[in-house]
Amino acid sequence: MNDEEMTYQKKELPASVSKIGLGLLILGIILGVIAFFADQTRASFNYLIAYAFMISIGVGSLFLVALEYAAGAVWSVPIRRVVEFFAATIPFLAILVIPLLFNLHDLFHWTHAEAVADDEILQGKAPYLNVQFFIVRAFVLIALWTLFYLFFIRNSKKQDETKDQKLTKRNIRLSVIFIPVFAITISISAMDWLMSAEPHWFSTIFGVYFFSGTVIAALAAATLATVILKENNYLHPKITNDHLFSLGALLFAFINFWAYIAFSQFLLIWYADLPEETFWFLQKWEGSWAVFSIILIVIHFIVPYAMLVSNPAKSDPKRIKFISVWLLFAHLFDLYWLVMPEAPGMESGYTFSWIDFVFPILIVGLTILVFNYKAKKDNLLPIGDPKLKRGLDFHL
Repeated sequence: MNDEEMTYQKKELPASVSKIGLGLLILGIILGVIAFFADQTRASFNYLIAYAFMISIGVGSLFLVALEYAAGAVWSVPIRRVVEFFAATIPFLAILVIPLLFNLHDLFHWTHAEAVADDEILQGKAPYLNVQFFIVRAFVLIALWTLFYLFFIRNSKKQDETKDQKLTKRNIRLSVIFIPVFAITISISAMDWLMSAEPHWFSTIFGVYFFSGTVIAALAAATLATVILKENNYLHPKITNDHLFSLGALLFAFINFWAYIAFSQFLLIWYADLPEETFWFLQKWEGSWAVFSIILIVIHFIVPYAMLVSNPAKSDPKRIKFISVWLLFAHLFDLYWLVMPEAPGMESGYTFSWIDFVFPILIVGLTILVFNYKAKKDNLLPIGDPKLKRGLDFHL
C-alpha cells in the first residue's frame, strides 16, 4: 500500500463516539449501583447475563480472528482489525467478574452449605462445584483468553510496522492451538456461569449451544461496526458489498447452526424423557416463560432467517446492519431466557423490573469506549498483512 492509503487508515473517529460511550458507561454504572441496592439478587442475575454477553463479544471475536488465520481466509483480512478491536474487551473481563464473585451466594444454589448437605446430587458435584475451584477456574479462563489475545494482537500490530510475513505464520500456529483451547474454555465458561445456575440439570451439548450464540454475537458486532465505518468512509474504499455478502453469509450460516443445536438439545432430551433433564425445559414451557420460549424461536431464528435467506439481502448494507442489531438483542434475550427463570421468585413466571434494562447500557458503553480507543491508537486496516491486497481485490 502507498503512503496515502496508509494515512487513510489512521483517521480518528468523531469525538462524539467517545462521549456517547463514556456517557452510557457512567449511566450504566450509576444505575447498576442503584440496582444492587434496590434488589441485590435481581441485579446479580442481570449482571451475570451482561457478563456472559461480554464473553460472547470479546472471546467470540478472538475466535473469529483465529479462524481467519487457521483457514487462510483472504476476504476477511481488510476487516480483521475491526474484529480485533472487539476482542480488546477481553482483558476487562478480569475486572467485570469481580461483582459476580461477591454475589455467588445469591446466584448459585450450590454455594449454600445447607442445601448441599441435604442433596445427593449437589454432594456428587461438590468436587467441581465449590466456590474456591469456581473462582480459580474463572480467573484461569480469563488469563488464557487474555494471553492469547495479547499474542495475536502483538503480532498483528508489529506486522503493520515490519511487514514481516513470519508474523502471519506465528499467528497461524497460535490459531491452531487456540481453537481447541477456545472450544474447551468456552464450554467450561458456559457450564460454570450459565448451566450451574440450575445445578440439578445437565446437557452434554450446552457448550456447543453457547458457542453458537457467541459466534453470532461476535459476527453481528463486527458486521454492524464494518457497515457503519464503511458508510462513513473510515474503511478502505475497496471494501465493497462483496465483503459484506461474506459477513451476511456467515451470519446466515450460524443462525441456522444455532437453530440446529437448540433443536438437537431439545429433541435429545425430549426423546430420552429423563426426569433429571426434562424438568429444565418443562419450566420454560410453563406460565409466562412459555411466551419467552416462543419469542426466542421467532427473534433468534425465524425473523433473521427470513431476512437473510436471499442472496441480495446478504449484501444489502441497510439490511445486514439492521439484522446485526437484531441478532445482538436476540443473543441477549437468549441469555436472559437461560438464566432468569432460575432467579428466586421467577421460577413460575416473569415479573417486570427496570433492573433488566440497566446492565446492557453499561456493556454497550464499555464496548464503544474500548473500540473507539483502539481505533484511535491503531490502524483500521492490517496494512502489513501479506494477504491484504488480495483481500481488498476480493470479488464474488
